[in-house]
Amino acid sequence: MISPEKRNGLNLRSCLLAVFSGFLLTAAFPPGYFSFMAWVALIPLLKAIENRSGFSAFKLGVIAGLTHFLSLIYWIIVVLEHYGQLGFIISLIALVLLSFYLSLFIGLFSCLTAFLKDSRLFVLLMACFWVGLEYAKGHFLTGFPWCLLGYSQFEHPYIIQIADLFGVYGVSFLVAIVNGVLYRTVFRTARPAGRVLQWEIIFAAILLVGTLAYGSYRLSNISIENDNTKKINAAIIQGNIDQSLKWNPQFQKQTVLTYESLTRSTFSFEPQLIVWPETSLPFFFQNNRDFTPLILSMTKESDATLIFGSPAFKRTKAHVEFFNRAYMIEARAQHVSHHDKIHLVPFGEYVPLKQFLPFIHRLVESAGDFTPGTSTTPLKSDGFSVGILICFEAIFPELARDLAANGANILVNLTNDAWYGMTSAPFQHLSMAVFRCVENRRPMLRAANTGISAFIGIDGRIQETSDLFKEAVLMGAVSIPSSRKSLYTRIGDIFAVGLLFITFLKAFWFFLQYSKKRGTGEKSQK
Repeated sequence: MISPEKRNGLNLRSCLLAVFSGFLLTAAFPPGYFSFMAWVALIPLLKAIENRSGFSAFKLGVIAGLTHFLSLIYWIIVVLEHYGQLGFIISLIALVLLSFYLSLFIGLFSCLTAFLKDSRLFVLLMACFWVGLEYAKGHFLTGFPWCLLGYSQFEHPYIIQIADLFGVYGVSFLVAIVNGVLYRTVFRTARPAGRVLQWEIIFAAILLVGTLAYGSYRLSNISIENDNTKKINAAIIQGNIDQSLKWNPQFQKQTVLTYESLTRSTFSFEPQLIVWPETSLPFFFQNNRDFTPLILSMTKESDATLIFGSPAFKRTKAHVEFFNRAYMIEARAQHVSHHDKIHLVPFGEYVPLKQFLPFIHRLVESAGDFTPGTSTTPLKSDGFSVGILICFEAIFPELARDLAANGANILVNLTNDAWYGMTSAPFQHLSMAVFRCVENRRPMLRAANTGISAFIGIDGRIQETSDLFKEAVLMGAVSIPSSRKSLYTRIGDIFAVGLLFITFLKAFWFFLQYSKKRGTGEKSQK
């Protein structure tokens, strides 16, 4: 019999187990080489909440979450203090508040899991809770799906191929299942019965073997398909423009000359597609008399399609709207098309509820608050169709899926990770972009101002990367895949939505049971 004090209170042992889980989760993500830790990271937390009340388990989950997110996204201090110039104390407070918010989801997971107790479906439901809440975290309040559990496996191609069926959430589900089975195996109690545990082990083994078999099958097919598909020569230009100089008008000429020089170095390779990073031209390309003609002339000389980032504006009767824009210039037709960033960075590119938060200023040095784009139509060139993801849009699966569903056969990610400095964030950002390629079976060209720029294949393998904070030119042949859409591209996150629905149903059931039990207890006391 577990005493109420033990069920409701916290002790040092349980808190340390929760903290240990938090650190294991962080260690599973880049830039380290400990992705295997993801497969055991939840075990200490599951042990900590064993035989705990829902509220006690919730608190332990928040402790694990705080440990995890404070050590995972510490780079927010660099962004806010160094580039946002908000000061260390305010930057630290912002980090703690964001980490606490994200920790609430792990707290909810722990609370719901504690109610399972000796359920015969413990492992299955526990994994449903984890993934369902991951999906909620990726969409609630604009969403922040940074480093979901499945992303930890980005370097393991045989495991991540199931993403073209279930998205990154499918990999998260597999990792959570294995954590649950290992926990039940190592900390086996009188319940569940041995037969139940045997079925859990068999179920996990079937999932794992099936995942590896499917991965082997898909990788073999992709290798054959790549040999028979059309290829284009492509180049990625990394200008390595210092963030402190990027928006200085006196440095604009040097910026343009840097990109022009690096681009001209690729002409002997005869690229058909050249990609520059987000806001690589830190001025309004649409009406700049000094540099726009130069860019158009160079593009024509290259005989290639050029994609680059630049801020843009549109005048209306009431005001002026500003956009974070990607332009595409087709050399032969001298046609200019564009795509505006859809998912803006809160407090970076716009202020949510700014009528209530007038004291919070943007962190970017731009002409004004950005307006989100609305179109998910790819930009078409001769022989290929480009779906553009600007900056952290690459971490949102639904955006890349919409572009692929609308006909994009190449994904292009333009970003400026200079904000992160020399932290783990650029490595984490790249790891998540890998899944957009696997989910939709589309290659990606990733151009980052200061790195990490990369070519990523449709199997998720990173074929070539640049170094951080160095000028770089990447050149390679990109296979243009067929127009065939993956299952994930066609149905989206139905799997994750289904798990979230199960999570809501179980949470409601637990609430009813708790209310009934509490009502019975009050009657007996009377």
